[in-house]
Amino acid sequence: MENKGLGELRWDVFCQVIDNYGDIGVCWRLARQLAALGQSVRLWVDDLASFAPLAPALDPQRPRQRLAGVDVVHWPQAEAAGVEPGDVVIEAFACTLPASWPARMAARARKPVWINLEYLSAEAWVADCHGLASPQPGGLGKYFFFPGFDTRTGGLPREAALSTRRAAWDDVAARHWLATRLGVNAAPDALRVSLFAYADPPLAPLLDAWIAGERPVLLLVPQGKVVRALAAALGVTSQQLAQGVTRGALTAHSVPFVAQDEYDLLLWSCHFNFVRGEDSFVRAQWAAGPLAWHIYPQQDDAHLDKLEAFLAVYLTGLPADAVQTVRDFWLAWNRGGAPDWAALADWLPLLAAHAEGWAAHLDGQRDLAANLVSFARAKLE
Repeated sequence: MENKGLGELRWDVFCQVIDNYGDIGVCWRLARQLAALGQSVRLWVDDLASFAPLAPALDPQRPRQRLAGVDVVHWPQAEAAGVEPGDVVIEAFACTLPASWPARMAARARKPVWINLEYLSAEAWVADCHGLASPQPGGLGKYFFFPGFDTRTGGLPREAALSTRRAAWDDVAARHWLATRLGVNAAPDALRVSLFAYADPPLAPLLDAWIAGERPVLLLVPQGKVVRALAAALGVTSQQLAQGVTRGALTAHSVPFVAQDEYDLLLWSCHFNFVRGEDSFVRAQWAAGPLAWHIYPQQDDAHLDKLEAFLAVYLTGLPADAVQTVRDFWLAWNRGGAPDWAALADWLPLLAAHAEGWAAHLDGQRDLAANLVSFARAKLE
């Protein structure tokens, strides 16, 4: 296959599904954004069944299909004879390329740009390592590409006009969508909260505060492991939770798992979002509202360093008391402590305004897909 020119590059993005939605969520979003920039993209995925909930049009039984301008291919097909690497090869999150691919890449007259797309972090060392090369056999080089929160990094995934579409989503649209799409009627005065988390977060302190609170709380929980934990904490079945359960001022609903684009609508429709991992964490920032991050746990609590690094950047400009309250809440949520909702609630109006400013700040930077295209073109010239 001949190169189509530097206007349209051929991209191969490899993704191994680790925790059902995190890695593939980022890769699917990136692949679509690259395609929207006029790039030719193949997305190689090892677990199509876990991918399917994010893209309902996907058929997990088909090893090759085209969705949203992206060629989605089951990973084993990459080893087939005659499959030639494209101009840019991305191994997402340090997944290992198929065994034959380094040699196939080295055999090309013009070597592909080989990129290891790293996990997102606000740690200071990321900017120093972003874009560095690691020599590989066969005359290849592998570049480390770090998403991030400032212009010294690779940026964040973002679709065109995302902020405009989000700003147009008002309370009327939110309540209509919740009623018609999810079957949940939201009272006008209710605080709407979405909860997407890993298994067994410290729910009891939050539930106690919401149940005893003066303001009605509508808790919306996408299908996942945390649904079982919530049902157990409320003393109901998962089936009852799907119908809606009320305890004091709290009404809790489990809701269907929605496609990736519709998840944005859920975030936009809520006043506070609990999110997890990487993809939903970034989307909550684009939603421009208060949030709490359930970060993926790592050995030796290395994830807490990433959490603290982000908080140091994100909370800049807030009063010291607000910073301490948010920090204490996030750490308790991630350490299995007792998150203090009452203390946090006092700061919600200020945190909402701060989140708007943070999203606007990020929106002023170039997005991840555009940065990748620029980087690859520079290396191929």
